[in-house]
Amino acid sequence: MYLTLKALHIIFVVSWFAGLFYLPRLFVNHAMVEDAATRERLALMEYKLYRFMTPLGILAVGIGLWLWYRYQLTGGWLHAKTALVLLLIAYHLYCGKLMRDFAAGRNTRSHLWYRVFNEVPVLVLVAVTFLVVLKPF
Repeated sequence: MYLTLKALHIIFVVSWFAGLFYLPRLFVNHAMVEDAATRERLALMEYKLYRFMTPLGILAVGIGLWLWYRYQLTGGWLHAKTALVLLLIAYHLYCGKLMRDFAAGRNTRSHLWYRVFNEVPVLVLVAVTFLVVLKPF
């Protein structure tokens, strides 16, 4: 059962990250466009992606918590990973706020800001991967 849950956890994490990588990229494009039709299309794409990726994130976190609780996983590396997951959850929720701001025409940030913002999940993924594989502490 443990390996099945671990496999599902990995599948949902990978799927959630796909959304976390692509949604801010849509924000980059949205911040650059001038015409209303393209803005509306991007807002719809952002909404559909966010609606799709949110349950994936919930499943990834839920199964991760279940694995932690059920199999009594321990170590400092796990606490560091948990902190990074909390950061990802905050990032995900903030993406929802940005999406709603774009939909309402309230974006105040440039496409350059979104390009930098887009790198946050990449850095978290690198850190979490090293923590999980190396278990340094």
